Amino acid sequence: MENTIKVSSEVGTLKRLLIHSPDSGLGKVVPSKAQDWLFEDIIHLDTMRKHEYDYYLKTLLYFLDPDKIKGRLAEIDQDESRDFFKPESPDYFKSDKVIEVQRLLAEVLENTINRTRLVAAVCAVEHCSFTVQSELLAYPSSELAKTLISGMTPDKQMLFAPIPNFIFTRDIGITINDHLLLNKPAKLARTREALLMQYVFFHHEIFSELKNKIIEIPDNEHHFLMPDEQQSNSQATLEGGDVMMVAPNHLLIGISERTTVFAAKQVIKILFEKKLVDKVTLVKIPKKRDYMHIDTVFTQVKRNIWVLLGSLGKRAKQEDEVFIKAGLIKPKASEELKIIQFRRESKEPRTIEYLEDLLTEISVNDLGCMPLEVQFVYSGNNEFPYGDREQWTDSCNLLALKEGVVIGYDRNDKTLDAFKQIGFEAIKVADLLQDFESGKSSPVMLQNTFILLPSAELSRARGGSHCMSMPILREDF
Repeated sequence: MENTIKVSSEVGTLKRLLIHSPDSGLGKVVPSKAQDWLFEDIIHLDTMRKHEYDYYLKTLLYFLDPDKIKGRLAEIDQDESRDFFKPESPDYFKSDKVIEVQRLLAEVLENTINRTRLVAAVCAVEHCSFTVQSELLAYPSSELAKTLISGMTPDKQMLFAPIPNFIFTRDIGITINDHLLLNKPAKLARTREALLMQYVFFHHEIFSELKNKIIEIPDNEHHFLMPDEQQSNSQATLEGGDVMMVAPNHLLIGISERTTVFAAKQVIKILFEKKLVDKVTLVKIPKKRDYMHIDTVFTQVKRNIWVLLGSLGKRAKQEDEVFIKAGLIKPKASEELKIIQFRRESKEPRTIEYLEDLLTEISVNDLGCMPLEVQFVYSGNNEFPYGDREQWTDSCNLLALKEGVVIGYDRNDKTLDAFKQIGFEAIKVADLLQDFESGKSSPVMLQNTFILLPSAELSRARGGSHCMSMPILREDF
């Protein structure tokens, strides 16, 4: 049987992915709670939906499931109700290639046992009364799924906190070849979304072929007995923005604000025992809100092209190296970048000094490129202060729809200049969709293209197109 779930690269042609559209909970975030709920700012929900995220969805459909949208663009755009984008609507696009997790959750909740267990679990996490639990069980599945995600009941009562980061589906799970790594969020604010997706992965028919291929990260059995000051380093937390399947034999794991060394060690042990990969490389980045995950500081564009933050790159690390080693000046943020690689057939790990060296090795050794073919695009074109400014608005967080065709935010002008300098074309997503609709262009025709997604509200959430996707099927090279 043909695989319906398999990812062995970051840039193979995308065929299926999980997404979650901005829900009503995002429109309830208040300034005093924004950072507690892991949002950087409050957003204007209608703008985020109609003028930004809907364009992302339409682009994904044109690339992955064009029969759902081709010839209907004007009709969809003129519908003020947006029923095409609402999972509970009869007019919803309901794609099995661009898959909304709210729809999957509603279908899982049709099963009485799943419904009873999940509602009980959520109510325990959210400290709800038995009366509330009974009321939730009486909701239709589609309404129950919306409530469990947004925290708001059909009669507009806020039952529990929103989970605004649910739009960043990559953090919930990562496909590793034909297995699924079920992640463990670091922050309490993401507990409910992890619980909801756990039920989807284990109980929805889409994932039936993964019955014995879901990897759960075990907790440290001694964690609860440790003093508070030791617990943070012994927790098993890992989020998908810190995991990249760069080649069939090679996985990257970031050690960051959200992912611990303990979790990475557990994943390495499991993957090597199952012989799923030959190499796992750990990339430790500074534990700063600016960075959060490794996919905020680098992503892959083509087999031989990467976009990255220059202040964590080779040039920054080499500057003043002698003075730092002599203790005359303090290390910069780049000095906090450490890279160590583990191989299944070797007991001795190896260190790699520079991020560019690691990425070059992947392109050359894993993906068959020639060394001189490897190119780097730097955030902000490596110009001060644009590198850091544009990394903050996700210049390094790009989703490859196919090799050399990426979608990212429209606001990072200097980074875009750097892409143009190596021969990429840039096109606004609205113009591209019209070209697709008229037949002037098609996803097959596109090469070396940066698709510009409107981002005034989306960028406030501190996550880009790479974060807003969980690929479950990519074509092999």
